[in-house]
Amino acid sequence: MSILGVTIVLFFVGIFGWIFLSASNYIKGLKEDVRIEAYLQPNARQTDIDSLQAYIAAKPYTKSIEYVDKEAAKRKWLESGEANFSEFLNENPLPSSIEFHLKGDYVTKDTLANIKTDLLQRDQVVQSVNYPSALVEKMSNIVRWILMGLIILAIVFSILSIILIDNTIRLAMDSNRFLIKTMQMVGATTGFISKPMNIRAIINGAIAALIAIAIIFGLILMFENFLPYLRDLRDDRKLFLLFFILLILGIGITLFSTYRSVLKYLRLKLDELY
Repeated sequence: MSILGVTIVLFFVGIFGWIFLSASNYIKGLKEDVRIEAYLQPNARQTDIDSLQAYIAAKPYTKSIEYVDKEAAKRKWLESGEANFSEFLNENPLPSSIEFHLKGDYVTKDTLANIKTDLLQRDQVVQSVNYPSALVEKMSNIVRWILMGLIILAIVFSILSIILIDNTIRLAMDSNRFLIKTMQMVGATTGFISKPMNIRAIINGAIAALIAIAIIFGLILMFENFLPYLRDLRDDRKLFLLFFILLILGIGITLFSTYRSVLKYLRLKLDELY
């Protein structure tokens, strides 16, 4: 029953952790979809353009970068459903540009403003810099509140989980109180009494964690089968870290609660056990 109780608690902790990781990756993906467009001067030399592109690509904030010449800009214009200006214009009015996306951590109002200022200083190449500033500002506020809410829920949920696991183990240890006291009365040391119970606690905690992990992973695969876009939100490294935390949590709290219960019953007098 103690294994079942710990498994249930760890299962809900793991599910919440998976939701938290998926939400974080989804928010990161939204940020990295923000596109910055550096429009180039009509008379900019190709060597200067290549130098600017290499400069931006070398920056730590750059996730991806693309040079869009006038013909590529025209194709994008037509693919977006806009009117074909070739019918009434002899020249292509669209400027060449360098388009790039930032890593999620750098998509903030101040960072984007600094990047824009930096690029505009290269006025011999850069004509203007465009990005959805209103969207970024609004997104930053929403993301801040969402992450704050998720972190608070994670802390509260973790504390409740620790308390529930601790109470579950203490109730399970209650049936061993007379055995613990009897061993003490015949001269057994604290280490001798607690060692087999601690070993069993480690095994039980590991079993509970592995069962919870197996169920969670099965549910994740099932949800990804029905909702394929969830696969794009999965970060295998972070998911493995979550499962490792569940394993440590299951073993650690079970071991701590078991050892604390042993010490508690060793301190009690025989009459108090009743």
